[in-house]
Amino acid sequence: GVLLVWMIVPLGMTIYFSFIRKNLLNPELTGFAGFENYKYLWEDPAFFPAIANSIILIGAVLIITVGLGTLLAVLFDREFFGKNIAALLVIAPFFVMPTVSALIWKNMMMHPVYGFLAVTMGKLGLPAIDWFSTHPLLSIIIIVSWEWLPFAFLILFTSIKSLDQEQKEAAAVDGANPVQFFFYVTIAHLSRAIGVVVMIETIFLLSIFAEIYTTTSGGPGTATTNLAFLVYSLGLQQFDAGIASAGGILAVILANVVAYFMVKLVAKNLQSR
Repeated sequence: GVLLVWMIVPLGMTIYFSFIRKNLLNPELTGFAGFENYKYLWEDPAFFPAIANSIILIGAVLIITVGLGTLLAVLFDREFFGKNIAALLVIAPFFVMPTVSALIWKNMMMHPVYGFLAVTMGKLGLPAIDWFSTHPLLSIIIIVSWEWLPFAFLILFTSIKSLDQEQKEAAAVDGANPVQFFFYVTIAHLSRAIGVVVMIETIFLLSIFAEIYTTTSGGPGTATTNLAFLVYSLGLQQFDAGIASAGGILAVILANVVAYFMVKLVAKNLQSR
């Protein structure tokens, strides 16, 4: 009963609204629309850019977080001075709300006049960059990667701690240099954890919204509009609940397709171990 109320009913209502005309500013025009909402969404100039931006955002953030997370996990697997404080600093961004982190990056780091990056580049004699105007999608990728790097690090660091000491000794006896050890022992051991990170992050990254809303509002143009922001703009800026519901259904389908392939990837990886 709880599952029915919590999941099935909202999904059913969304599907229902996606097939009717439902503009919140003109409730008298309510009626059956068939696939008109989906057709309108398909023909919307922002639809395919939103899909492309979603894919680019997810792919870039995964590469950055998994890559840096793996390197940090290897680094923190060693003893060094100030390790606990450094680990706390690495993990800290995960506890910052998305809206707050977006404001930090927008006003303190990437501001073209008094942001940390602008001041630093000025001291080096380089021109300041207006990040959100000239590199909007890259700016969002940097912010989201900063937020999700701690998650990847925690999962990968926990996994690397379980690396058997005998494996390390065997690799050393076989004459493996640090590069060979990293690729053939460490990465092989972390493959499961990397699969989990990719699967979980992908599902959450499909719904990135607060960072975009706070910094660029989907612009310039549709440069940072992803599927989640497009659904918001249709539903709450244009007040068209029918088209927004159709976008929501497409987002659910996309999320389930991606999750299916991610689960298959992880399951295949587990079977191969």
